[in-house]
Amino acid sequence: MPKLLTKEQIAVYQKDGLLFPIKVMSEAEALKLQVSLEQYEENSGGSIQKEWRHKVHLLFTWANEIIRNPKMLDAVEDLIGPNIMCWTTNFFIKEANDPSFVSWHQDSTYWGLEPADVVTAWFAMSDAPIESGAMKFLLGSHQWEQIEHKDTFNSNNLLTRGQEISIDINEEDGVYAPLKAGEISLHHIRAAHGSAPNTTNYRRIGLAIRYIPTYVRQLKIRDSAMLVRGTDAYFNFDLEKEPVDDLSLEALAAHKDATERQLATYYDGTEKEEFRP
Repeated sequence: MPKLLTKEQIAVYQKDGLLFPIKVMSEAEALKLQVSLEQYEENSGGSIQKEWRHKVHLLFTWANEIIRNPKMLDAVEDLIGPNIMCWTTNFFIKEANDPSFVSWHQDSTYWGLEPADVVTAWFAMSDAPIESGAMKFLLGSHQWEQIEHKDTFNSNNLLTRGQEISIDINEEDGVYAPLKAGEISLHHIRAAHGSAPNTTNYRRIGLAIRYIPTYVRQLKIRDSAMLVRGTDAYFNFDLEKEPVDDLSLEALAAHKDATERQLATYYDGTEKEEFRP
C-alpha cells in the first residue's frame, strides 16, 4: 500500500517522470523557513551563494528538517522504496526581475549516479507561479537514455556548468509545474526540464532535494549522503551526520568535506575549482 500517493499518482510519475503539486506543509510553515534563510543572508551580508547553496541540510537545522519532512518522505518512499538517502540539496533562487534561467537539461548528466532511480523533490519555499520562472518539463523524457550536453558556463544560467541538452526542443511541448509555497514537485533524474527568468517583483525560492535509494552508487568518487529513512545495507556512501546547531564548527567541517566531493563530481573534466556564484 502506498503511504501518501495514490496508485494513479504513482502511475502518472512512472509515465511522465513528473508529479505535482504535492502539499507537504502550510504556506505559513514555508514562510517561516524563508525567514530563516533570509536571516542568515542578512547576517552574512548578501544572498546565499557558491558552495553555501549546496548541501545546505548539513549547515542548518531548519534545512535538515525540510529533507526529513514526513509527508515528503512518504511520497518519495512510494516511488523509490523505504531505504532513502538525501544525496544533496541545492538552492535555486531567482531574485525579482532577475535574468537568471535554467537551460533545458537532464540532471543525470554530470552526477555520476547509477542506476537512474533518483528523484528530486523541488520544494517551493515561496510561491513559484509561471511568471516567476517555474520549471518546465518534457513529459516522458525520463524514458530517454542520457543525451549529450554542451557546457556554456553562462553567468545567468543557474546550473553549475551552464549545461544545455544538445537536441532541439520545442518550447511549446513543455509543461509548466507551478507551485505554491509549501508544495513540492517530484521529477526523475532523466526528465528534461528548464526554467525561464523571474519577471515578478518578488524572489522565487526553491530547494531541490535529491533522494536516492540506498542501492544507488556513485561512479566518480567516494561520495557522501545522509540516511533519512530506513537502513543502509550497501555502504556505497559515507554517511553524513545531522547538524545539531546552525553553522556549528562540526556542521561547517562536514559541509566543507561534502561540498568538496560534490565540486569534484559536478566539475569533473574541467578546470573549475569553485562553485559558480
